Amino acid sequence: MNIYMEMTYRARNKTEAFFKSEPVSPGEALLIAEDLEKTGRLKEIAFIDDYDTSWKLKDLKKYMEKVDAEPHNIRVYFDGGYDRNDRKAGLGCAVYYEQDGRFMRLRKNAAVEELDTNNEAEYAALYLAVQELEAMGVGHIPVHFIGDSQVVINQMKEEWPTMEQSLHEWADRIDEKLAAMAVEPSYHLISRKDNRECDRLATQALQGTEVESTSEVKG
Repeated sequence: MNIYMEMTYRARNKTEAFFKSEPVSPGEALLIAEDLEKTGRLKEIAFIDDYDTSWKLKDLKKYMEKVDAEPHNIRVYFDGGYDRNDRKAGLGCAVYYEQDGRFMRLRKNAAVEELDTNNEAEYAALYLAVQELEAMGVGHIPVHFIGDSQVVINQMKEEWPTMEQSLHEWADRIDEKLAAMAVEPSYHLISRKDNRECDRLATQALQGTEVESTSEVKG
């Protein structure tokens, strides 16, 4: 959710001016509002979200207290690998998030046998990550999805057409689940080198090593 601030500022000579901010996060809006209030010259301020809903300062503070208690500022990395000889796929995902003032990481992998291509494995890894978010109770917030598959990232961004029926079905399945969770996704392409953690998780899954952990990490 983004917040636009509409403010009436009164200068020392009692001249008043109206300002509207650029979109900022709710947390940034609160920091700015608190700084402006310290000047003693902020006459009025309104907080407007993406849906044109107006928030009072106290309500925005309550919202941020609730957000802090739940997973937020979420970055999801994913990767999938496919062994053509064994016709098995390894999936890996790592979810980085903040909760209760702590920086956390969830790691998960899985091995599956019903896939036919590496692109399907990549989509399945993304779907695995979405399932983990659902289990965490994530919803009504933006989430960044990060991977090294040009096919998956560009198709989910709708910049590339999805010609293969199997991939089209995966994309629809992911879109439907994210919509049901009210998650606002954004997709980001990185190099394979920068996705080593999930590549290793996918490889471990192919080798029969199951990984599932949640731990605190440095911010």
